[in-house]
Amino acid sequence: MFESTTVAVGLDVHARSVRLAAVRADELLEERTLPYDEEAVERVLRRWPAVRCCYEAGPTGFGLYRYLVERGIDCRVVAPGLVPQRPGDRVKTDSRDARKLARLLAGGLLEPIHVPSRELEAARDLVRAREDARLDRMRDRHRLSKFCLRHGRTLPTNSWTVVRRKWLGEQRFEFVAQQQTFDTYVHTVDLVDARIEALERGPWCQLVARLRCLRGIDSLTAFALAAEIGDFNRFKSAEEVMAFVGLVPSERSSGEKRRQGSITKVGNSHVRRLLVESAWHARRHPKVGYELARRQRGQDAALIERSWRCQQRLYQRWQRMAGRGKPQQKIVVACARELAGFVWAIATEQPLRNT
Repeated sequence: MFESTTVAVGLDVHARSVRLAAVRADELLEERTLPYDEEAVERVLRRWPAVRCCYEAGPTGFGLYRYLVERGIDCRVVAPGLVPQRPGDRVKTDSRDARKLARLLAGGLLEPIHVPSRELEAARDLVRAREDARLDRMRDRHRLSKFCLRHGRTLPTNSWTVVRRKWLGEQRFEFVAQQQTFDTYVHTVDLVDARIEALERGPWCQLVARLRCLRGIDSLTAFALAAEIGDFNRFKSAEEVMAFVGLVPSERSSGEKRRQGSITKVGNSHVRRLLVESAWHARRHPKVGYELARRQRGQDAALIERSWRCQQRLYQRWQRMAGRGKPQQKIVVACARELAGFVWAIATEQPLRNT
């Protein structure tokens, strides 16, 4: 709860406008719509000596938050999925959203999210640009391969290698329109390959080297986890990390009845996808192959031991759930939840427990 003299301001931020609602105790002091101008928002907030404001995280980013905080104004960013919603409330307008945020902020019912630093956000942008380029490459390769298949030309080899690229460069078609289409598809694939190669020359850090000791996590995945999560020390336990990435089961319990459902899927979807992709390695028997041994070379013995325990724990979890007839999709999600805990333990350098 805020002091009775503190003004709580809710901001509904859009690309070109900001809807502002100011509340003190139960009194609505002011409502207005401003252009998206950081200085204009600051001027309005300066009218009250004690003010706190908040807005929901969205496509406009954290620019307004950083501008206000740097000028000494208490500003918070909240997750839209964690804003309390009344049952039956089906009317949504900018005015209602701003008033609701102001009243919830005044009542102390909003939990602010962690806002990354500018450097961390830049690294996160690089990771997401690489993911976008990877999806573009998959689509472009599909278009090219399906075009060749329609014209009776099956691509050699089972993967995109130098042999396949050389074969593509030797293909010729009878009609000019077909040749132009084919050349366009090949050129598009070459361009996206160059984009990915440039994006993969990203920064490197010690944390990435430690995370690569886990099976299923190599350089790009480790860097993405570090960039998306940021400061691992803000989580007090592994369970908090699991909840942050939305890998914990939802629950609807009342009285003596406890009902758990599918995972919540709140928080960072990029981290959740990366962990699930990496967790598929848990279905194989634990081992340290050549590549994993190379990544672990020179690392601390306790870290290598934790990596081995991770393999064993995830494999045992997979086998137990598979023995009970659970579908693979549920099994891999459960293993991804366990993997999130190991990632947190490595990032925060937790002491290794005796078993």
